Amino acid sequence: MQKKNTQGFTLIELLIVIAIIAILAAVVFVALDPASRFKKARDARRQTDVESLAAAVVTYQVDNDGSLPSAVSALTAGSAYIVGTATSGCNTGCTATTTQASCVDLTALQTGGYLGSVPVDPTGGVTATAAHTMYYIIKNSTGTLTAGACIPELASSVSVTR
Repeated sequence: MQKKNTQGFTLIELLIVIAIIAILAAVVFVALDPASRFKKARDARRQTDVESLAAAVVTYQVDNDGSLPSAVSALTAGSAYIVGTATSGCNTGCTATTTQASCVDLTALQTGGYLGSVPVDPTGGVTATAAHTMYYIIKNSTGTLTAGACIPELASSVSVTR
């Protein structure tokens, strides 16, 4: 009588293991929700960027006996302006607030050492560039300054007032 070789796995056993692994992978993928995590990370970056913009203007003001940078002091109080180097078309794309047609150029804060670089919204691509950063600034009538992000993803608002 010949002895039958019983080493290895049957096709059914392999299919069951593969199905279990696929189910576990799907559960982990849904639990981690990478799309939501990327949105949260971009909103955190936006918050950091608007805080650095506001801090740079305030630091400039402290260093210059209360004077705002010329680009900011020329703004109409209560109106929102996109930060960027563009001279027109800055009243499009901002869903957080209504913005003016001209941008406010803060590159002087960069060259003066108050900002490492003028931040650009992390969505990148054609939406946000140095000419149209998708961040805004409002010079308030109370003497404070509000900086915010035009297109927050998960947060209802990404802004800071100083």
